[in-house]
Amino acid sequence: MSAHSVEDIKRASAGLRGSLLQSLADPLTGSLREDDQTLIKYHGSYQQDDRDIREERRVAKLEPAYSFMIRTRTPGGVVTPEQWLKLDHIATTFAERGLRITTRQAFQFHGVIKTELKSTMQAINAALIDTLAACGDVNRNVAVSANPLQSRTHAAVYAHAAAVSEHLLPNTRAYYEIWLDEEQVAGSPDVSEPVYGETYLPRKFKIGFAIPPYNDVDVFAQDLGFIAVIDSDSVENDGVVGYNVVIGGGMGATHGDAETYPRLANVIGFIPVEALKDVATAVVTTQRDWGNREVRKRARLKYTIDDHGLDNFKAEVEKRAGIAFEPARPWVFEHNNDRFGWVQSDGNGGEDGRWHLTLALPAGRIVDNDTTDNGRVRHLSGLREIARLLQDSTLQEHGEGAEFRMTANQNLVIAGVPADKRKAVDALVAVYALDIHRSASPLQRDAIACVALPTCGLAMAEAERYLPELAAKIDALLAKHGLADAPINLRISGCPNGCSRPYLGEIALVGKAPGRYNLMLGADHRGQRLNTLHRENIDEAAILAELDSLFARYAGERRADEGFGDFIVRNDVVTYQHPSHYEVTP
Repeated sequence: MSAHSVEDIKRASAGLRGSLLQSLADPLTGSLREDDQTLIKYHGSYQQDDRDIREERRVAKLEPAYSFMIRTRTPGGVVTPEQWLKLDHIATTFAERGLRITTRQAFQFHGVIKTELKSTMQAINAALIDTLAACGDVNRNVAVSANPLQSRTHAAVYAHAAAVSEHLLPNTRAYYEIWLDEEQVAGSPDVSEPVYGETYLPRKFKIGFAIPPYNDVDVFAQDLGFIAVIDSDSVENDGVVGYNVVIGGGMGATHGDAETYPRLANVIGFIPVEALKDVATAVVTTQRDWGNREVRKRARLKYTIDDHGLDNFKAEVEKRAGIAFEPARPWVFEHNNDRFGWVQSDGNGGEDGRWHLTLALPAGRIVDNDTTDNGRVRHLSGLREIARLLQDSTLQEHGEGAEFRMTANQNLVIAGVPADKRKAVDALVAVYALDIHRSASPLQRDAIACVALPTCGLAMAEAERYLPELAAKIDALLAKHGLADAPINLRISGCPNGCSRPYLGEIALVGKAPGRYNLMLGADHRGQRLNTLHRENIDEAAILAELDSLFARYAGERRADEGFGDFIVRNDVVTYQHPSHYEVTP
């Protein structure tokens, strides 16, 4: 990596421009210049290489097989059928391995080579979607509950989230100049960044909006979270009377470093809807000014709050936003998973009986070229046909027509389906084997995995590619103990950085080395308690032996309706060293 620090690179970047144009034009390498590898993240892309063939290419005296991952900025994960078809075309034209839904409700395209990077970016923007600020030390894609039960409420919360997302975008025109050939305006490298300043944030920043009773965005894992407070009798804001605000969540950690840790967000109070942008801006700018810019691993908001004190941080936010937080309003979360299958709208949104179908997509991967024991997978083709079917069902206003909603659990909601199209959608789901939710076990259906190998440079172990094999083996153990239908959250991460939110899994594997993981246990089923380390640096045989023993105890000793994570904690299988970081109660 460059000898320059990330802070130096940002400061000298002329508004995130750097030498990206020169790097892209260099025909002698598939790579970017070192500093530009940092700056392109702010444009929504990471430079990667195929680690499966890295050594082979080194021996052959070839440079690594460089390619780029591109991530969209799609607040709430909402796209129209027309946009879906355009993104499908991009995936099959420029990328490898189909489409992938991320845990932040974005699309990721993998395997885009440098010479096609600009064409891919332009095609994404032609779909009226961009990638600006999808990565980097800025506010990233804003997550929103995909809850299909309350369509009127979802539309209102989505609109609030989209407004916050737009408000917190960087001001620089670099993205439009580099990728969309916009002419550079005189003086534009010195453009003012009123929210971010010349060095942007100390680290990445994540925002999530939750709609009770589902916590499908894991709101307490966010730097800044908003829990919708709903009054069904209220006409204003479609029933959303305001938000409970939570701050300081984050999943990343470093193995063996006690200075880093996952943390759940703290609830700091209630705000009315009209204070939303001001509070979001105040939290972001306080983190900008107070965050640790000397030690990057300690730069996330969670550490800023722990270093400065929650009360002090809250007081500063109130001062900057010009408000005083009211006491938090009551809320109840039932679980942090998705609700699968068909459900009809609550009837309050004027949607004339429209239906919503949530499909399970293992690890969010949508492909046509993988095979299973049941034959060829054609999920990409199937969703393409569903999008074509629903194109004429899309109206102008959000929430009134058919749309695709990516979930933060890497699944997909086909929303706003007219009653007369439901049978046709069902037929396509069956033909293209998209009905995984009907046959998969609860464990398989709810599992989450990060990309990990071969493309992620941080991965220490497999995750996405290992998930099907691991889930099948754990399912066999559950069946052995009469627990086949037990809804247990399984999450697997190739490293401790936490993209798959592993620390909120009742069972989680966090990669330590090839074939070896830390076994984490004890989260709850609502996303309100972290798990903790149970066994360190163990292989699959040891993981399965440990789970076999625990499942036997769980089958024989659990209380009525007691979740596996709750059982683990009640029986002191794990011990929490920092209780204040580990649990949130209403």
